[in-house]
Amino acid sequence: MLSSSTSGDADSIPQHSRDQFAPIPIPIPIPIPVRSLLPHSKLSLGCPVLSRLLSGGLPVGTLTEISGESATGKSQLCLQLLLSSLLPPCLGGLASSSLLILPSLLPFSSLLKRLSRLPSPLHPSPSPLDHIFVASAHSPDHLFMLLYQADRLFQSHKLRLVVVDSIAAIFRSEFDNNLGDLKTRTAMFFKVAAKLKEQAYRFGAVAVLTNQVVDVMGPEMAADVGNNHHTGPALLSSGRTVAPAMGLSWANCVNTRIFLSRNDEVAAVGVNGEDMTVCTRRRMEVVFAPHVPRSSCEFVIRKDGVFGLEIDRQ
Repeated sequence: MLSSSTSGDADSIPQHSRDQFAPIPIPIPIPIPVRSLLPHSKLSLGCPVLSRLLSGGLPVGTLTEISGESATGKSQLCLQLLLSSLLPPCLGGLASSSLLILPSLLPFSSLLKRLSRLPSPLHPSPSPLDHIFVASAHSPDHLFMLLYQADRLFQSHKLRLVVVDSIAAIFRSEFDNNLGDLKTRTAMFFKVAAKLKEQAYRFGAVAVLTNQVVDVMGPEMAADVGNNHHTGPALLSSGRTVAPAMGLSWANCVNTRIFLSRNDEVAAVGVNGEDMTVCTRRRMEVVFAPHVPRSSCEFVIRKDGVFGLEIDRQ
């Protein structure tokens, strides 16, 4: 029969056995800066209504995608972001320079004219064009190289905004629709997205990309384009069901997805039923974001910029 031990036998317990029951020391927490506990700064969209839709704007240190079909206002909104970044933080800006990357510089002259017509947020000069850098990416590999070289701009010119317009145009021209190319494409845009996120986090910047959309022909195709898991209800534009291009893998790369849509409606009909006045209604929708719920509002594009009309209260 085993004998029961008493409290007086504690000294007889071997040292290695007592160590097994020794109290575990509680680690002392490492002090952290108070600034890290404050909300992250955001980049204003250049309009109070649109910025309010995103609870102040695009969060610093994140990657945002602006998707939509042609003529929905993606490039115009990007130009407005380039100007907003020049503003001081107290006015919703980043007080910084910015980098615009395009598939080709050939259409840049028209963008330059549109940018010069927008009201400058700085009064008086210098011109906002002095703080905007531009480059063309001919392929995904070239885009990655440009982003790698942009590290020097972040350090020397206080760069805090990178805009790629558009990511789908750069990738679509390089890969075919076969299994091998799709794997290579997926690995490449993982690298591009990771580089943009790393720059945004390290330099306190905002990374923005525009994306095209594809038509969704039926429920069986929704999984192929990889959007039902993220977006929930279908995205509609011009009376069609659409989804952002590049599939589910790419959707997992971005932190925030903004969808722009347009619908043409007949506003008035002439006496003879021939002359019609068509009104274009545009809508901005936050599909998913780390800091705000799904929401939307209508907006208009004027000569002086992009402006929201009202926010849907759901």
